[in-house]
Amino acid sequence: MTYSSLAKYLAFIISSFSLVSCNSSPPSTSVSDNDKILKMIYWQAPTILNPHLSTGFKDAEASRITLEPLATFNPNSELIPVLASEIPTVENGGIAKDGKSIVWKLRNDVKWSDGQPFTAKDVVFTYEFITNPKVGSGNAKEYNNVEKIEVLDDYTVKIIFKEVNPAWDSVFVGSAGMILPSHLYSKYNGENARSAPYNLNPIGTGAYSVVQFKPGDSVIYQPNPHYRYPEKLSFSTIEIKGGGDATSAARAVLQTGEADFAYNIQVESNILQELIQAGKGELITNFGSQSERILLNYTDPNRSTPEGEKSSLQFPHPFLSDNNVRKALALAVDKNTIVNQLYGITGKPTSNFLLAPPQYVSDTPVMEYNIEKAKELLDNAGWKDSNGNGIRDKNGVEMKVLFQTTVNPLRQKTQEIIKQSWQSLGIEVELKTIDASIFFSSDPSNNDTVEHFYADVQMFTTGNGNPDPTPYFQIYTCENIPQKSNNWSGNNYSRYCNKEFDRLLATVTTELNPQKRASIFKELNDMLIQNTAVVPIVHRADTVAITKNLQGVELTPWDLKTWNIADWKKSNN
Repeated sequence: MTYSSLAKYLAFIISSFSLVSCNSSPPSTSVSDNDKILKMIYWQAPTILNPHLSTGFKDAEASRITLEPLATFNPNSELIPVLASEIPTVENGGIAKDGKSIVWKLRNDVKWSDGQPFTAKDVVFTYEFITNPKVGSGNAKEYNNVEKIEVLDDYTVKIIFKEVNPAWDSVFVGSAGMILPSHLYSKYNGENARSAPYNLNPIGTGAYSVVQFKPGDSVIYQPNPHYRYPEKLSFSTIEIKGGGDATSAARAVLQTGEADFAYNIQVESNILQELIQAGKGELITNFGSQSERILLNYTDPNRSTPEGEKSSLQFPHPFLSDNNVRKALALAVDKNTIVNQLYGITGKPTSNFLLAPPQYVSDTPVMEYNIEKAKELLDNAGWKDSNGNGIRDKNGVEMKVLFQTTVNPLRQKTQEIIKQSWQSLGIEVELKTIDASIFFSSDPSNNDTVEHFYADVQMFTTGNGNPDPTPYFQIYTCENIPQKSNNWSGNNYSRYCNKEFDRLLATVTTELNPQKRASIFKELNDMLIQNTAVVPIVHRADTVAITKNLQGVELTPWDLKTWNIADWKKSNN
């Protein structure tokens, strides 16, 4: 996508906007039209606007403009109310003394964008929707410790946990806690969840409402006519435009000024520095919880069950099921070169799964890059080139891997660096790229999603969305493996299953001693790394580009970039 075409698109949207929402009032003329329009580029375009039915940040980002949780954590890791009227404490009676329940008091002045009141019924319904196995929500793990939720009155809910829960503030909080309107979704609480029209035309309580959505292309918002703080809203129109790549998105903000905000600027450092010199914009970065990582498939993506399911637990991977082989591949990932050549100031080498908050981070050193040691591990595992074709083999199976990731120039260069190293070990590597709108779509019918993992290796970025990392570690529990039988709803994509890991994780859910909890989290992290369940590469800074007159953008590790979009505005300077 060229920048001239982007500009033409935006001009077309602005000129034709009245056709989209005939009942909307004309924008104020007290400031320039340009100051009333926020142009955002999400080059990984959203494909669905229900965050509970997608694993992609891109979809949750676009949803967060419209939908809200009960509370969230600000950049200082302080829990602040959103749809709640106050944060539960022992002093105000919100937290039970036995630690087994909490009471949330809700705001009584909130309405959905269709004018219906927000009540406790919506909170209970959202829990029922997320935890319904027929829905197949990827956020279900966040609610594993909930026994039930009771409506005490229209604006009070009581959450009762199965056991003492020190992580009570991970429920209905942040990106996984966005509330859905029960009066609209109640007919879609089952296998038909993905057919709900509100997945594409959401009704929310947030600052802005969707008036047009073209999945994989664009979203247009206008102010929510029932938002409780109308005086805060600075924009008559917000436009999210997808397409292009991270570099073109950065250029549109930093160099040409055609857009105001660009998401997920995963761009080579030298290119970013050149674009910043134009003086039109700046970068906002925050080293939070996210890392670029490699996942190795424990199952065979080339064998099918009678039902046609690949990467099935019935068929272990012919060589990646051996930890010595996985360790060899991990040793042959040159993290320092990847960071120095590609990420620069926006990345740091890492070997940790958990990167935040600091009190839970293991002191595991960055794994060395050692080709000779990797070769020795493969030799000892019996994988040698027996026929002289340059590819290691064993029992008639050759070491060939399909390595997939999303379309992104920086990721493709990362793939090439890793491919060269792995080929030097005697492993044949085929590279594959998938559009992010497909890869992260969570579409059960699409074989190219991150859940299906019909490849040997895949690479992407993620991290924990809450200061309590328990749900983040639950990714790697045995019950969270995506399979055809659970409609591909889990996010243990590697198919890692370790009963000792599951047992240890279960202990932290009821451990109240902060020091003991920290020790357990570090042990869990080290277990994943020692078993090569995941190969962290780069501790990535959250990086967005904004124009110099855009104010109010604050990045927090514990919510989406758009978490406080009601506070964004353009200066007149």
